[in-house]
Amino acid sequence: MKAKSLLTALTGGMIMNLAASTGAFAADTHKVYASGVLVLVFIGFVALVVVVQMIPAIITLVGMLRSLATSRKAEAATAKNN
Repeated sequence: MKAKSLLTALTGGMIMNLAASTGAFAADTHKVYASGVLVLVFIGFVALVVVVQMIPAIITLVGMLRSLATSRKAEAATAKNN
């Protein structure tokens, strides 16, 4: 019973502490985006490189999954015939 009242007191204390706390005093930034056009071009180029390198990776993954599926079908057919 003593543990239950201690847990209730701790929980109530934490709730009151969280309710009384204020937000952090972070720096107020009104500028959302202040970079130039070259930064956007660079980010676009990096995104293009990532997408171009993902295409062969996806093709390879699909080929591996297809070969895995056909080998399992062949294995199941061999087990069925025996």
